[in-house]
Amino acid sequence: MTATGHALIGTVIAAKIGNPALAIPIAIGSHFLADTLPHWDTGTNRIKKTHARFFVESLADLIIGFILSWLLITLFFPSTSLPYAFLIIIMAQLPDWITAPYLFLNWNFSPFSTMYNIQKKFDKELDAPWGVINQVIVLTVIVLIAKIF
Repeated sequence: MTATGHALIGTVIAAKIGNPALAIPIAIGSHFLADTLPHWDTGTNRIKKTHARFFVESLADLIIGFILSWLLITLFFPSTSLPYAFLIIIMAQLPDWITAPYLFLNWNFSPFSTMYNIQKKFDKELDAPWGVINQVIVLTVIVLIAKIF
């Protein structure tokens, strides 16, 4: 799933679970669960991309995720603390943050390579446009359920 998708899931977790002792492990677990859904992300077909393009796309995805999360809080969950939401978003993205040095700096040693290998076991890639459409549908359902309940 994209960093944006993980950020939005983390935002919903922060909005609905005020206890960080519960929210943090749920957010980390949500990362692996979300990655099992067939999806597109910036790493899909990355061997066909330049290193620079992969980095720029990933950075853009990260920025878009934080902007959309802020909008989600502002529009749907205004009582959610922004610093708390930021913490839970980072936790929902944590496996990708740990993997980033492996992917972008070629740090092929633990914990970076270990997390990469763990994540690959969960990651189910699906090329665009269906890999994007799947995410939009799943994220929309998650937000709507969170807003209703």
